[in-house]
Amino acid sequence: MTKSLSDTTKTAALAQIPLQRMGRPLDVARAAAFFASDESEYITGQVLAIDGGMTMC
Repeated sequence: MTKSLSDTTKTAALAQIPLQRMGRPLDVARAAAFFASDESEYITGQVLAIDGGMTMC
């Protein structure tokens, strides 16, 4: 998704992400695996932001 972005745009985006890296498919996969597991059986109606803390800023 970010391959077509210029280096300037990528640098500006990274400056907004507290973890200082772009997200990876594995980041989403781990969250999906958690919600598909029994460990999340009591969690309902949540929206999970997988964004490295970007929405905290």
